[in-house]
Amino acid sequence: MPRTEFIATAFHVPERVVSNDDLAQLMDTSDEWIVQRSGIKTRYWVSDGETGASLATQAARKALAKAGMRAADLDCIVYCTCTPDHFEPGNGVFLERELGLTDIPAIDVRNQCSGFIYGLSVADAWIRTGQYRRILLVGAEVHSRGLDRTTRGRDTAVLFGDGAGVAILGPTDDPARGVLSTHLFADGRHAEDLWVDAPGLAHDPYISEELIRQGKHRAVMDGREVFKSASLLMPQSVAAALAANGLAPADITLLVPHQANLRIIEMVQKAIGLRDDQVCTNIQKYGNTTAASIPIALDEALCNGRLKRGDLLVLTAFGSGFTWASAAVRW
Repeated sequence: MPRTEFIATAFHVPERVVSNDDLAQLMDTSDEWIVQRSGIKTRYWVSDGETGASLATQAARKALAKAGMRAADLDCIVYCTCTPDHFEPGNGVFLERELGLTDIPAIDVRNQCSGFIYGLSVADAWIRTGQYRRILLVGAEVHSRGLDRTTRGRDTAVLFGDGAGVAILGPTDDPARGVLSTHLFADGRHAEDLWVDAPGLAHDPYISEELIRQGKHRAVMDGREVFKSASLLMPQSVAAALAANGLAPADITLLVPHQANLRIIEMVQKAIGLRDDQVCTNIQKYGNTTAASIPIALDEALCNGRLKRGDLLVLTAFGSGFTWASAAVRW
């Protein structure tokens, strides 16, 4: 049975850079306050005419060019997002249309910050069984339009950025390369600790002026519970990935964690026992782009020469649900 290899990666972010000082013009905050709590200095936000699907399209075209492939070479799209352009259909079909494709399947995965690894697990299973051979795996988000950009919403508004990251995946018969394993977890007891209540069909009507007045369409987060759980559960899932493959933390060449909060990443690094050079962080520049954060960080790390053939890559994430996941990949 073949393994799944990363053929090419790429990312795309909007041109508009939003600094902490820019946010201080909109709400009661400061550069010092934001950096101290999150490590974030800037983030990218979309402008008029840009959508999640348009960001994903640009990233996909870059990856295809790197791989020397045409869009027609793809036989499946797995699109991970928690900020779809429309209530329905999913973003995958809009990306498919922009790439000029008509007949291949497009599946949307909604596992928030853990989405890219959940999507990788799905794609890996399909490639290993031979169902598909060239899968475009996408993590793309547009958070900025859903944020409460006032002092009331500053705890979440300062965290999130927009962007898209992609990977083209395919089979390899090389036993020394590819995805070694993926490990997925969830605990619905914490569903309301990080969520957006509306619009949703638990309400009748599913959106109303009253729901909007109450701020139900904005993200709500129990920051302390998220911090505590993420700092505990991501190291546990990394340990599961290492144990499944007879590996140890010292074997990790590069850990690419979900870029949620620099303090969380530092806690995860300490819990696993990794050196600074073993951990990839770019949240300072991009903020939290949820499902896009891992592929953006991975592609940036590759461009900076931080991975070479045979290296051990570990991905890990934690997000709304709660969901969390890890993957081990031999590059």
